[in-house]
This record gives sequence, structure tokens and C-alpha cells, in this order.
Amino acid sequence: MLVRRKHALRRAKDEDDLTSAGARRYEALGRVMAALATEADFIESCRDLTWWRGSDESWHLEWRDGPFASEAAALLAERLAAPGAVTAAGPGSGGSAVLDVMGVRFELHAIDPMGADRVRARPGFWRLAEALDTTRRTNTRHPWEELLGG
Repeated sequence: MLVRRKHALRRAKDEDDLTSAGARRYEALGRVMAALATEADFIESCRDLTWWRGSDESWHLEWRDGPFASEAAALLAERLAAPGAVTAAGPGSGGSAVLDVMGVRFELHAIDPMGADRVRARPGFWRLAEALDTTRRTNTRHPWEELLGG
């Protein structure tokens, strides 16, 4: 019995990803994501944070809620403060901003943003900075006290 299998079209290996330009593109993405990960308020307030490579070899970052795109762009400019590492490629607004990081274009899209001030003022919002504050005493033991037996 002859069985025919359907195969999905395989994407040809992108030759550009193997070059130094492809490596720089992924290094820029890594630096941007690492910079965003250091900001607990940004990561905790965003829902559905996604990223994808654009057809023009750029990166697109999109999230729901959280800060405005212009605030995220300012955060990236502050965190990636190496000379010439980040430049604004266009005017930023609440919903979108465009950055050039290490020669790679990043388009930031905020869907229904709340803004950083509203995120910080939101009642009941769990904040990592408060949870890790060792100077403030609480009624319960901290997780590291459990681990260290203190």
C-alpha cells in the first residue's frame, strides 16, 4: 500500500543569520530583552509580551497594559547607555516608538497602555521590589529565611 505523507514546506536556512549582521541582530535583541528584564515594574505590568522579526530585518516588541511605548524607549535608552548603542529612529508616542539599537531597528508597540505612573499607583499590585526588601519586617518569614534556617 502506497502512503503519501504531506510535508510542510521547510523554510530554507537563512544565510544572513549565519553572518556577522545576523549575529549582531540577535545580540541586539538579547541586550534589549536583558535591559527590560532588569526593570521589574515593566515585566510585572505587561501582559502578552511578544516579539518577532520583521520582514525588513527589524525586531517588533508588543505588549498589553504596562507602560507607554515612549516610556519603554526611554528605559532602553537609559539601560543601554553605551555611546551610540541606542538612538531614537522616530518620534515616540504612547502606543508606538522606534529605536535603533546597535544598528538594528526595534519597533515598540503598546496595546492599551496604562503608563508607568498608573502601574505603580495601582492598588494590590504585587511588586518584586517590595517582596525583596530585607529592611522591612513582616509577620511571616521570608523565603530566604526558610532556606537558611533563620
